[in-house]
Amino acid sequence: MSKVIRNVLAYRDGAWKKTDILIEGNKIALVADSINVTIDAAGRETSGMQTVGDETASGEANVLTESKLVEEIDGAGMRIIPGYIDQHVHVLGGGGEGSFITQVPPLKLSDPPLAGVTTIVGVLGTDGTTRSVKNLVAKTKALKEFGLTAFCLTGNYMYPSPTLTGNVADDIVFVEEIIGVKIAICDHRSSNMSVEDLTKLASDARVAGLLSGKVGEVHLHTGSGKEKLKIIFDVLEKTDIPISVFRPTHLENKYDEAIKFAKMGGYIDFTCDPDMDWLASTVVKALDEAPEGLVTFSTDSNGSMPIWNEKKEMIGIEAGKISSLHETIKYMVEKLGCPLEKAIKPVTENVAKALNLGDRKGKIAEGFDADLVILDDELNINTVFAMGKLMVREGKLAVRVPFEKLA
Repeated sequence: MSKVIRNVLAYRDGAWKKTDILIEGNKIALVADSINVTIDAAGRETSGMQTVGDETASGEANVLTESKLVEEIDGAGMRIIPGYIDQHVHVLGGGGEGSFITQVPPLKLSDPPLAGVTTIVGVLGTDGTTRSVKNLVAKTKALKEFGLTAFCLTGNYMYPSPTLTGNVADDIVFVEEIIGVKIAICDHRSSNMSVEDLTKLASDARVAGLLSGKVGEVHLHTGSGKEKLKIIFDVLEKTDIPISVFRPTHLENKYDEAIKFAKMGGYIDFTCDPDMDWLASTVVKALDEAPEGLVTFSTDSNGSMPIWNEKKEMIGIEAGKISSLHETIKYMVEKLGCPLEKAIKPVTENVAKALNLGDRKGKIAEGFDADLVILDDELNINTVFAMGKLMVREGKLAVRVPFEKLA
């Protein structure tokens, strides 16, 4: 079935313009001021689309579709943006730093689409003992089966990294869902790896990415340790490994080093935080100070956020929420005056390019994946499409999920 979103405001050519969008299968087939759709009289079952002539000077496009039915969605008074990409999600749950009772529950399948997230990268955290890369890959496959775009990272905080196949390179090359490796630095829960250790890990990830056509990233959890990003700078100084391999996150408390890293050409990732003003202000500042396109942010959803005292004793624990991605964007726009088209870049276009998905994700353009979020006049999530599949309508889940009730 073809779908046409009508009368919605999309950011095109430097302005928010009234727009019609045609979805064919899992792709955006056409974006124009107005689209006239004619169903092929033969009514053939096969999907496909032909454009009859070019778009006119008035922005009107005539389309002949072979789909038997065309569903229309009225977006009048609303804005449409690309689906969000969250590159740091504990899909299995995180935590356990305060014993078994503090393990955070797994991500529910319904949570991402309700939060406007259509692409996810799953990760492990401190716990690579009661949770495994095998579990992580299985959950990632479930998210894909549900209709989302989902990837994951091998490894966790530990070094040598826990893997599925026996080594990091083989995981990246042979497991479809695995696009890189995660490790922890400057954290009292890490393995305190050496410069040589990180060099070897980055070299393996880099070559595996080249062989498999994946990003091959080393995603670095950064804690509150004394050396901050020093080990990364040391590797970059001593080796020829490209800076693009290293993807440090949780950089909100290492702002100066983060900007230094970005000015060297690296991507920097900030983590959404319950203290919205502080986090959102940091992201807005980074968007102005870092080179264009290198700032991203993610949620750490379902990951534990332990509170430590000066003795590194846990005195409290919270958990990340995937909804904080959109909440941060709303705060940036409504409270800090950041234009919507600028606020969304760290979780759409920028992160799509960072993950080597920039040719199909992160933009509303013909030929791109139909990952779309429609926002009402108060910037609340109204409608979500993931790979052309209607997932959320009028703020409620539009698909059935095993073991979950419809919202």
